Amino acid sequence: MAGVAFDAVLCDIDGVLRLWDPARMEELDRQYGLAEGTLAGAAFAPHRLTPAVTGETTDAQWRRGVADDLAEACGSRYRAEAIVGQWAALLPQVDPEVLHALTAVRERARVVLVSNATTRLDEELETLGLSDIADAVVNSSRLGVAKPHPAVYRAAADAAATPVPRCLFVDDAEANVVAARRLGMAGLHYTGFQGLRDVLSPLLQQ
Repeated sequence: MAGVAFDAVLCDIDGVLRLWDPARMEELDRQYGLAEGTLAGAAFAPHRLTPAVTGETTDAQWRRGVADDLAEACGSRYRAEAIVGQWAALLPQVDPEVLHALTAVRERARVVLVSNATTRLDEELETLGLSDIADAVVNSSRLGVAKPHPAVYRAAADAAATPVPRCLFVDDAEANVVAARRLGMAGLHYTGFQGLRDVLSPLLQQ
């Protein structure tokens, strides 16, 4: 793909643009006397996470469900709600290199953020100062299906007003990239900024 220009860059958010530190959830486990991985295990259990990222439940309902699942391990519902509240207040780091690259790309191509996210995504992006860095945001919880469902990629291409073959899809999950390629998009499995910079280089040249 090096040296190829695209008319739209469809970019994942978590694991690419914003980075969550798992150690911070582990710190909460220790603070509440839980085994390492207990909070993450409850938060990202498929029976809780899948409805949250497909819009069957709101972000608030997801977190209440996580508190339900943690109540016994925490010793009380009160303590479970407290740890979930502290987890909900955590903020990720924004990768400045990715942010700069996407901002520069917008001068020559459409940029659409594509995320398997909860109904709180818009609020989170605003808090991080990311509300205006893309031409559109495709949020799975608003769409009703999550990556790697083909409808997510088609919605992203539509949001970019760009034919599928002229789209570059970027994601840190290889399965999501494979699904994009099956639809005819170019795909980059994100493993670090260097690879992204190389692929975007035609759009970054002044």
